[in-house]
Amino acid sequence: MRSVRLFFLVVASACLCPFLRAQDPPPHLDDPIIEQRITKLLGQMTLEEKIAQTVHYANSSTGPGSPHTDYREQTAQGHVGSFENITGAAETNALQRLAVEKSRLHIPLVFALDVIHGYRTIFPVPLAMASTWDPELVEGASRVAAREAASEGIRWTFSPMVDIARDARWGRIVEGAGEDPYLGSAMAAAYVRGYQGTRLDDPQSILACAKHFVGYGAAEAGREYNSVDISERALRQIYLPPFHAAVEAGAGSVMSAFNSLNGVPAVANPFTLTHILREEWKFPGIVISDYGSVAETIAHGIAIDGKTAARKSILAGLDVDLEGNIYSRHLAELVRSGIVPEAAVDQAARRMLRVKFALGLFDHPYTSEPSTPAKPKLDPAHVEFARTIAERSFVLLKNGEAGGNALLPLATDVHTIALIGPLADSASDMLGPWRARGDAADVVTLRTALASHMQQAGGQVIYAKGTEILTAEDSGFAEAVAAARQSDVVLMALGEDSLWMSAEAASRAHLGLPGNQQQLLEAVAATGKPLVLIVFSGRPLTLNWAAAHVPAILQAWFPGVQAGPALVRTLFGDVNPSGKLTVSMPRDVGQEPLYYDELNTGRPSDGIDLTRPPHDKIEKYHSRYVDEPNAPLFPFGYGLSYTKFTYAPLQLSTSQLSASGLNQSSQQPLHVSTTVRNAGSRAGDEVVELYVRLRGTSVALPMRQLEGFRRLTLAPGESKRVEFTIGRDELCFWNIDMQNMVETASATVWVGPSSAEGQSADFTITQ
Repeated sequence: MRSVRLFFLVVASACLCPFLRAQDPPPHLDDPIIEQRITKLLGQMTLEEKIAQTVHYANSSTGPGSPHTDYREQTAQGHVGSFENITGAAETNALQRLAVEKSRLHIPLVFALDVIHGYRTIFPVPLAMASTWDPELVEGASRVAAREAASEGIRWTFSPMVDIARDARWGRIVEGAGEDPYLGSAMAAAYVRGYQGTRLDDPQSILACAKHFVGYGAAEAGREYNSVDISERALRQIYLPPFHAAVEAGAGSVMSAFNSLNGVPAVANPFTLTHILREEWKFPGIVISDYGSVAETIAHGIAIDGKTAARKSILAGLDVDLEGNIYSRHLAELVRSGIVPEAAVDQAARRMLRVKFALGLFDHPYTSEPSTPAKPKLDPAHVEFARTIAERSFVLLKNGEAGGNALLPLATDVHTIALIGPLADSASDMLGPWRARGDAADVVTLRTALASHMQQAGGQVIYAKGTEILTAEDSGFAEAVAAARQSDVVLMALGEDSLWMSAEAASRAHLGLPGNQQQLLEAVAATGKPLVLIVFSGRPLTLNWAAAHVPAILQAWFPGVQAGPALVRTLFGDVNPSGKLTVSMPRDVGQEPLYYDELNTGRPSDGIDLTRPPHDKIEKYHSRYVDEPNAPLFPFGYGLSYTKFTYAPLQLSTSQLSASGLNQSSQQPLHVSTTVRNAGSRAGDEVVELYVRLRGTSVALPMRQLEGFRRLTLAPGESKRVEFTIGRDELCFWNIDMQNMVETASATVWVGPSSAEGQSADFTITQ
């Protein structure tokens, strides 16, 4: 597994985030003074009080008719360790007082919430934030979220989701950083640093939780909660690195996944929860189940009842049962009967107490309450920062036909704009899924922002919704077409419903525009007016027709509270788009799972396209489709700009490295450099990407693999030299003997604007 320290060396942000402090070492949970306090406390606790620290309730389960209507009484008796979905200082303090002032040992609670991409200030969804390729921005957004959440009593977030996701059918692809383990690791560490800050006992810090451990993003057929079957090599090479990065950054908790991994449910998997997480990585924090998943081991088939589910989960290394109601019912009996050693419960309780001490909850259990209870207002600085991140997350997929004039940015003398589509004025959808305490009333939509801009410019906007997101009703088509005909340029805002079609339990078997939006697009395009398609989605969609017929396409994801202003500034050129894809965009759902760092085959396609005859019969016998090119519509790392960047040939500091020297840390690394020039007339940001391929190794390796990136800001005509370091961490892999090391190989390195382009050079790795 690659070392997680390297991406800090190769990532340089063009934005100095105002919400970050100078980097200190990550906060540690293994404080010897805290351990002494825990040991003393454990010695005073009854078995039931220890088990209470493994019990986590959700607010949704405490209402009338629920199994926990007596949750306040249970809190006062010290029978609950943590809660989620209870927010607001008044609410959290009320429960905390019961725990601290009424329970026998006065052990505080910790309150959790899914703070995924903001708390009150809602930033772009995580897949969008990853598209900035800027970990510093992600860290800053997480710091803002931590401050806002902590001010309302939340000290634990179930974020970041660091699952590698390579199948766009899977709805939770929206919650992560995409398909690549290197970029995913950089983003994982950034979230952790932002949430936890430099000290966990800082009242503005919250505990991070890396989820879902592990392999959840590889669900078969992209279907939610489905089983996963992957080799240990793929597990270690692809799916584990972001979790390791989060742990190395100091993450205080990890959430197990819903899925089974190679036949063993993740919630009761000793290989991942104990062997890897505890023994190999020395993780000292909490492992919590996902919602109800301890009980779900019965449905999986490895447990026949609740007692078996509790036994297998606690012995596998699961500390906290999130709303499974299994530990609270069965652990005491299992311990007293000798089936589960009390030491296992002690260890789980110790880990929860360790986190509570580290958060400072024993010394400062309460949150300051506002003098006038009200929903907190948005901080203008946070809102401005949300707009900046949204602007950097947009990916320009197309801008004019090949060799033709670019449509974007829009000309300043455009007088009439037709704004068409069901996402143009949908404030709620701009927030995306998992919006915590975000409020649609705070959102500035594209329609609102565009109308304001055009009014100030002396122009006008003709708005027509055209259709709903998911419908076959076309009664609005005529109005939309009429609006287009009256305009100078058309903006179409199409895409997905952010709640129903994205995130958990939102897998899709079809990846085109939902409902009849494709038909609306074609009807409006038939007017011949200049057309910009703005796509709002939580996953890559199939946009083949649009790519062939629409002059300009902007992937906007779900941009958050400042969606409209960010889009207007981008469309009119106040901001130059610089986002790059972190997921490959398919031509067809049949290509899924689709990812750039695939292995070659014995019969590679080598660019053969059977969809374009004539072709020789022998060309059929290659690894490809007969009805679709292998390549994605838009590749990983791709994104256009309003300017043009050129790359000079690569320069290598050496043409030869020693495998043994790298493995023994006695070999100096290779330095690869190039000069990137802004050859256009507009300032812009470029994400420079480094890829490596190794051949002649004991196992087959990807044809390209990301090993570094750097964001540059260049004025028109400006050039900058960019240098990357290639050493052991960039060249090691899990070999045929399952050792993580460098081997002799023939190597190629690319530096360029995407996974499909770039300048290249070769070097060798000798013994």
